[in-house]
Amino acid sequence: MGTFLSWVIAILITVPLVGYLLSFIIVKQVTKNHRKAVAISIDITTFILIVSVHFMIKAIWNHSFLWLIFLIMLLLALSFVIIYRFLRNEIEYVRIFRGYWRLNFILFFIMYFVLLIFGLTSRVMEAVSG
Repeated sequence: MGTFLSWVIAILITVPLVGYLLSFIIVKQVTKNHRKAVAISIDITTFILIVSVHFMIKAIWNHSFLWLIFLIMLLLALSFVIIYRFLRNEIEYVRIFRGYWRLNFILFFIMYFVLLIFGLTSRVMEAVSG
């Protein structure tokens, strides 16, 4: 059972799209609501993308920058709250967190694909140069 769980987690981290699809199918079957299934699946996939980006950075540069990922996320959250407060003159925590989490999805989705292209390119260049 432990091996199977490790295998599933490894697939989800390597290919976050699988995590999105699995969570979407499960939530869609449970709620029967397409919009809710998409929203919840994106929320779940955001966490998977954060972990995926961490492990891709570790694989490419052989060093953990998890502290930097958390620092960027913290600064992004702080900026998000300040901008929201400036524009709306009030703080709605649920709305702010939802927007911040979706912004993280976009940011880490882009980072995932940039790191994927960079990692593949660097490995190919290493293999070609000898």
